[in-house]
Amino acid sequence: MKDIIILGIESSCDDTAASVLKNGFVLSNIVADQQIHQKYGGVVPELASRAHQQKIVPVVDLAIETAGIKRSELTAIAFTRGPGLLGSLIVGSSFAQGLGFSLGIPVVDVNHMQAHVLAHFIEDPAQKKPGFPFLCLTVSGGHSQIVLVRTHFDMDVIGETIDDAAGEAFDKAAKLLGLPYPGGPMVDKMAAEGSVRFDFPMPSVKGYDYSFSGLKTSLLYFIQKEQEKDPDFARKNLRDICASYQSAIVTYLFKKLILCAKNLGIREIAIAGGVSANSHLRAELQRFGKEFGWNTYIPKFEYCTDNAAMIGIVGHYKLLCGQEFGESLVPTARLAFNE
Repeated sequence: MKDIIILGIESSCDDTAASVLKNGFVLSNIVADQQIHQKYGGVVPELASRAHQQKIVPVVDLAIETAGIKRSELTAIAFTRGPGLLGSLIVGSSFAQGLGFSLGIPVVDVNHMQAHVLAHFIEDPAQKKPGFPFLCLTVSGGHSQIVLVRTHFDMDVIGETIDDAAGEAFDKAAKLLGLPYPGGPMVDKMAAEGSVRFDFPMPSVKGYDYSFSGLKTSLLYFIQKEQEKDPDFARKNLRDICASYQSAIVTYLFKKLILCAKNLGIREIAIAGGVSANSHLRAELQRFGKEFGWNTYIPKFEYCTDNAAMIGIVGHYKLLCGQEFGESLVPTARLAFNE
């Protein structure tokens, strides 16, 4: 069988990423972040798209060079169609289609959220692959979902946030506490040095859905109330606040996941998305795995946050499945999960 060599391109937000995979194995995985957003405390869409334009050629060139291949050896190019920032998506999709046309090879559109789930299927001797069916808790800055995965391309979101995502809740807390952008990893770092001393109310939402807006508000009111007594309260208790708030978010995420796994009788449990890099979330998955007899799956750190290897592996499986290409190449900011 002829080798399948895929170039993956990811540009959904503020990371310009390119990766080369050969038969599902990663030969290179290059990510260029955008430091410019730090001064604004969050991603500025216009600046993000401009930065992608500047970085995409050198990032792709470096990915191909690092992989030790020639462009003429590529079987196909996979790119993120959505969801994400439209300006950023346009840069990646336009480049992918232009390069694919010049090389005369297929261009494969990829759903960013499906790619987070399928990152578990990147070939790696050190990584176990989930068995079907499995549940995947996918948490990021823009999404919080419980996904029922029956096959590589038969998935359904059976629980999701009705307002804010878990990643956004982490980032807004960091900003409130004066921590630098990106805030989620900083909260995790501070929490590792703190203790769970403060209680935050658990949101009440029916079924497997989530809501994180109330948690953000409760943190805001808590700090305001305490700082009326001691203006220096947040600084003095920063690590314990982070530990308590992080614990509340992770406990809430697993409350719904445990309920879902029990009701559906599924013991294959995975996590994915940027927030799956959170140390407490990863530790709790392993703890609950032992408690409930789950088989648990955690991606390597570099495949949790936005990266192009996960885009490439989706392209790999689409080629194996013989899916048709070329009809859905227009980037879409609000792409539904099964589109």
